[in-house]
This record gives sequence, C-alpha cells and structure tokens, in this order.
Amino acid sequence: MIKKIDKLVIQAFIGPFILTFAVVVFILLLQFMLGYIEDLVGKNLGLWVYMRLIGYFSINMMPAAFPLAILVSSLITYGNLGEHFELTAIKSAGISLVRTMAPIFVFVLFISLLAFYISNKIVPYANLKAFSLLYDVRQKKPAVNLKEGAFYYGIPGYAIKISKKMEDGIGLKDVLIYNHTQGRGNVEVVLADSGTMQIVLDEKYLQMELFRGRSYSEIYETATTGESHQFVRNKFDYSKLMFSLESFKMNKTKEELFTSNAVMRNFSQLSNDVDSIDTEVLKINQSVKSSVINLYSFYQKFPDSLSKDSIIVGRALEVGDKKSIVMNALNSARNVKNFAQSFEERTKYLIKERNSYDIERWRKVTQAVACIIMFLIGAPLGAIIKKGGLGLPLLISVVFFILFYVISMVGTQMSKENVIPVLVGMWMSDLILLPIGLFFMRQARNDSRLFDADFFAVYIDRIITAIKKR
Repeated sequence: MIKKIDKLVIQAFIGPFILTFAVVVFILLLQFMLGYIEDLVGKNLGLWVYMRLIGYFSINMMPAAFPLAILVSSLITYGNLGEHFELTAIKSAGISLVRTMAPIFVFVLFISLLAFYISNKIVPYANLKAFSLLYDVRQKKPAVNLKEGAFYYGIPGYAIKISKKMEDGIGLKDVLIYNHTQGRGNVEVVLADSGTMQIVLDEKYLQMELFRGRSYSEIYETATTGESHQFVRNKFDYSKLMFSLESFKMNKTKEELFTSNAVMRNFSQLSNDVDSIDTEVLKINQSVKSSVINLYSFYQKFPDSLSKDSIIVGRALEVGDKKSIVMNALNSARNVKNFAQSFEERTKYLIKERNSYDIERWRKVTQAVACIIMFLIGAPLGAIIKKGGLGLPLLISVVFFILFYVISMVGTQMSKENVIPVLVGMWMSDLILLPIGLFFMRQARNDSRLFDADFFAVYIDRIITAIKKR
C-alpha cells in the first residue's frame, strides 16, 4: 500500500513541477532578454543566432528556476491532496504526513544535486558561449536601413540620403550619394531621380541601381611644376553601384578572453581565484607593514644620531647637512604614504573582485540548498491550506519567493560592498527561510488550522485574557 501511495504522490507532483519549471524558466528568460533587446533587433542576425542565445540563457536560468518550481508544485500537490481528502484517508490508514513527503523529498534531493551540477558544470560553459556571442552581436552593425530625409553613414566611406522609400522596401526616390573613400571631402557626388536597393551575393554587397541621374567629381593632379584642377560632370540613364558589406559581418571573438569572468568559472576554479587574491592581499599588507616599520626605525635612529656628538651637529648646521637630513626624512615619509595609499586602492579593488568570485562560488551551493528549503515550506503549507490549483498556492508561492529573492539580493549587495562576510550574505536567505519551513512542518504534523480565522482568534483571546489578568 505504501508503494501505491508513493506512486500516487510522485505522479501528483511531477506534472505540476515540469509545467511550473518550464513557465518559470520562460518568465526569467523573458525578463533577462528584455535587458538586451536593443542589442538584438535590427541586425539581421538570423534564426540560428537567436536560438543559440535563447538556449544558452535558458540553461543560465535553470538553477534559479528550480526553487520556485519546487515551491509552487509542492504547494499545488499537497493542496490538491488535502482538498480532495486524500491526505485524510492516508493519515487514517496510519501513514504520517512526513512519510508521504519522503518520496518527493528524495526527488527534490536529486533535483538539488542536479541544480548544483548544472550550476557548476553546465552554466559556466553556457555563459561563456552566450556572453561571447552576445559581445559579437553587440559589435555587429545594424542591418542597412535607409531612412527618408536623413543621411545614412553605416557603410564606411559613404553618406547616402533618399527622400522616399517605396512600400516594397526596394524602390527609392531622389537618391543622393557622397563618396568619401578618398578622404577629400564632398568632391564626388551622385544624384539620381530614382533607384532600387538590394542585398546580393550572400549578403556581402549592397547593390543600388540608379536611373536618370548625374555624377559630379573634382580631380586634382599634382605635377612637379604645380597642380591642376578639373571638374567632371556625367549624365546617365542607368548606373549600378556595389557597396561592400564586409563591415556588417559578425566577427567571432576568442572565447578565451571571457574565461576570467566569475559567471564562467566552476566551484573549484572560483575557490582557486579566491585563494590567489587572498594571497596577493596578504603580500600587499606585509609590504606596507614592512615599509612603515622601516620608516619608524629611521625616525628612531635620526634623533639618536644627532645627540651623540654636538660638534657634528654644529658642523652640520654650518654646512646645511641637517636640513638635507630632515628633507630626506620627509621625502621618505611622503613616499611611504603614497605607497600605502596606492596599495590601499589596489587592496580595495582586489577585495571587491575577491567578493565577486566568492559570491558566485557560494551561489551555486545556496541555490541548490534552496530547493530543499522551498520543499520544506511548500509541502506542509499545502497540507495546511488544503487548496489546490493555481489560485491561492500560486499567490503564497509568489510571496515566499519574493521574500527569498529580496533577502538574497540584500545579502549579495552587502557582501559585494564588504559590509558583511560573503558566507553570511549568501546563506542569509536560506538560514532565514529554513526555520519558517520547519515551523510549517510542525504545524502540518499537528493538523494545525494555521490559515483559519478561528486559529488566530484563539491566540488573540489568549493574549487579551493574559493582559486582563495582569
């Protein structure tokens, strides 16, 4: 019977989990991609580039989507079981609530390990591919887009202006082209009454066919005896111009240039980065300390050397040696001060960089642990409220996830600014929500009516009675 119950609970959980996980990934991906929408539109990237970006960034969203998906699906599952009195029947058979949670807890434990593996192994690789591709997309020029009444400078060496573009996107009216490829200003001009525009030869060239136009050019010829200047004017009924679109191609940047970023490194690499920075900061502190000690020793020896022999002091005063010694001492002090200030700035930068690596390292662990904590909140809470579907469970899930997200952001920001240790900041959300989950578990085991009005009325009456007695 227990195996049948385990199968029932697992089947009730899997469906909502898969659906919720897909929806959460889509929402997080949409929110993330909107931040780069200006870099992606109008560049004629092709479907394959968009599919790669969506695929890579979807992988990036997975570790963050797992906790919310588990929270929502566990709330829905146990809310449905409670609403249809299946939990009551299971308890009447002598099977505890905790036992019914065991199969899903094992599944959630597996999801937590999977979340850590994805975050540690797959996400760094996906981030490397995604952000290097996104960098290339950002560097790519927008597709040729001539606007009516405005000069277009996208093609190197040319300024093109049209007065009207036909609805088919090919026909043009009143074309004006300045050729600046020789670097001599507006000395070559082409005007035409009409024309057509097409991208040809595998999108490598822009072809413009012009009708009923004129071309003007100024030619300078330099000889040993002087310079000659000629003005040439041609009239044509048809002319074809080809413009190279080589500069519009998306060039691939070496991925090795991005590998030092924290989001593209795994747990082991981040740990080595943190240790290396700690070692460098320690060396800087030791160097500054050594310089200060040397300066202090110099100041201790300086008055002693002056007091040993007054004759030497007198002679030093006569020849100005004392002034030289004092100036040397002041220069040494200034050098040490400047040295310390420069290394202080260097230390601040290193600590900030170290914190960024440490934050990313612990995020891989805390997001995985959050899956278990969200289950500890969602499952007992669903059993308490006894409401399934996407109504109340979804609302409660959003509230707890926002709480989790806000605490995580606060902890991360405080860790970045070195206000609190990174370890404390990154574990803050998990440590705050864990007791809440354990409290809900206790209430669910005791069949608490936590969300019933009578439940709170009893406690309010007790408080009022205690106040009256006092």
